[in-house]
Amino acid sequence: MRLLTSLLLLLLLPIAAQAQLAVPNEKGMTYGHVHLNVSDIELHKKLWVEHFNGVVVQKGPLTAVRLPNMLVALTATTPTGGSGATVMDHFGFKVRNIEKFLAKWQAAGLPAETPFTGAEGQLNAYVIFPDNVRVELQEDQGLSTEISGYHIHFYTPDYESLMAWYVDIFGLEVRARGRIATTTNAPGMNMSFANSTTPRLPTRGSALDHIGFEFDDLEAFCKELEAKGIQFVVPFRDIPAIGLKIAFITDPSGVYIELTQGYDEY
Repeated sequence: MRLLTSLLLLLLLPIAAQAQLAVPNEKGMTYGHVHLNVSDIELHKKLWVEHFNGVVVQKGPLTAVRLPNMLVALTATTPTGGSGATVMDHFGFKVRNIEKFLAKWQAAGLPAETPFTGAEGQLNAYVIFPDNVRVELQEDQGLSTEISGYHIHFYTPDYESLMAWYVDIFGLEVRARGRIATTTNAPGMNMSFANSTTPRLPTRGSALDHIGFEFDDLEAFCKELEAKGIQFVVPFRDIPAIGLKIAFITDPSGVYIELTQGYDEY
């Protein structure tokens, strides 16, 4: 009996290892990825693996790093600027021990900002990747893994109307995150919206080029968007070379959005 139990566990391990994205909601949607333009792709891969426990996945020409709740896709190209100048200011992770994380990060000569108490009353800090990609960390000592994807953060003068657009398009509900009232949750990822006193740039071409949502049936969702009058930058298409079905749209603030089917197999 003990041997049978061990064999069953071994059979289940590959399935568990691949189940990185959160369980889709009733509409078959979950959060998928962020896509970075990077001037040194080998350095970025090294940092995501050594400091965030990521696993590099290569499918055809596409390089991605698999992390709990999300993927980080990488394109080797010099970005037009860092994430802090765009509407998509940063994205964030929960970490079990922020002091331990920062000690290793700074020992490698990498920049980090002074820790502070965040909106949820926990210790937070920003680390800065090459190409000025801002990544926020929030400590959660009860986390079941060392690190996990947690939130993306929009900054724009029209932050309330932008949140309403996401709620409508993706069928989400408004739910506060600590002191931040203007947030909503996609499966696996909080989406927070904050005011900016100055205009922000669109994301396309910047270090944080776009964000992505994953669907069980992307073609059906694209038809729903067409019925709502949403204009596609790239219409629905199947790309076997990277194992994805994709489409691209842009939100009203200029954040580039990829819609995918297939990232849950990475």
